Parts: sequence; structure tokens; C-alpha cells
Amino acid sequence: MYLLPILLCVTAAQAHYRFPKLIINGQAEAQEWTSIRQTKNYQTNSGVTSVSSPDMRCFQNRAGTGTASVAAGSVLGFVAMSSVTHFGPVQFYMARVPDSANINSWEPAGNVWFKVGSISAVKGSGPLTSDEKTWPAYNKDKVEFTIPKNVPSGKYLVRVESIALHQAQSVGGAQMYLSCAQVEVTGGGNGTPGPLVAFPGAYSANDPGLMWSYYPIATSYKAPGPAVWTG
Repeated sequence: MYLLPILLCVTAAQAHYRFPKLIINGQAEAQEWTSIRQTKNYQTNSGVTSVSSPDMRCFQNRAGTGTASVAAGSVLGFVAMSSVTHFGPVQFYMARVPDSANINSWEPAGNVWFKVGSISAVKGSGPLTSDEKTWPAYNKDKVEFTIPKNVPSGKYLVRVESIALHQAQSVGGAQMYLSCAQVEVTGGGNGTPGPLVAFPGAYSANDPGLMWSYYPIATSYKAPGPAVWTG
């Protein structure tokens, strides 16, 4: 009689994931946590459930150790271990590290983040589904975006965020899986990224983008946070 609850717990644990490797122009890092700050879920693959938690910044377990060099306009991505096994949007943010700060230990608090990419729901003429037809990042083992060519050169934290909506029928049910990479952008431009937002602060627990309805079936979806800055 106890078999079903046990199986459900095992299935839930296997469905979690993490983002431990950076991908630069299609080439993934050989080792985990090379230029990505090790996250608190490095052993459990669990997600962040409180949008008011400081874990919404980088969910980090320890300070960074390495920095990747990447040219503005390049495709940057994250490996999902073992894949993005929950449906929902995947978004990307960047935060400029002050010239006087150590990138390994800098804490990205306050209004420092700007959105540079969003893999959200595919709009259709009918109800949205909870599968790959609606969610392009679902079940993928990597997610990518293009660094805007006009982003100024310098050191940045790049934050990937997968918002899992499978249990988001009520407030607090969404799960955030995230990591922060440390990169130095070269060959950048003179753009002014924005709007700038803070984590925590950019999202509210009641944000419609953190909710999902199986019934009535949703017909539209807007990811939380600011607009994407394209440069």
C-alpha cells in the first residue's frame, strides 16, 4: 500500500534539474561548475520556490572560481542536466559587474539585472498545452540565447532561469531552476541595457506568469519580468 507514494517521490526527484555547464558557440565546458557558480541544488537538483528569497539571484552554494571569455553577438547557452523536464518559460538575464569588484564574490543585489532572452510559450489560435508544442525549451538538454552585439564590454553575471509550471495552480507552486555564469564580454558596443530589475523584487508571488491553469485551459501566457533588451 506504500509503493505508490514512494514511486511518486522518486519520480519527482528524477524530474528536477540543474544548469552546471556553459556553452559558448556550441561548445560545452568539459567540467561542471567551471565558469558557473555552484548552485545549492548541485546534489539534489531542487528548485527555488520563494520569489522573495535571495536565492533568486544565483542560488549559489559557493563563490565563483572561473570566468569565460565570450564575444558580443555570440550564442551563449547552458547545459541542462539531465534535461528541462518541466514545462514553462526559460529566461536569461545579465548583470554588469562593477570594475572595482571581484567577479568571483560580487553579490548582484539591487537593480542590476536586465533581460536578454526569453524562450516562452508559442502562441496559437487555441488552448495552450503542457508539452513541447507550446514550450520550446521543454525536454531540451540545452538552452541558448544570443548576447546582444551592443552590450558594453566588461564582466557580467549571466543568469539562466527555468520556471516550472507543472505545480503552479496556486500561489507559490512555481519552481525556479537557475544558475549564474561568470563571463567577460569582449568586442561589445555602447548600448544602455535596461530596464534594470532586482532579484528578489522583479517577480511577485501573484504574478500571472508564475501561474498555470489546467482547467480552465489557458489560452495565453506572458512570462514574468521586464521586456527583453535586444540592444
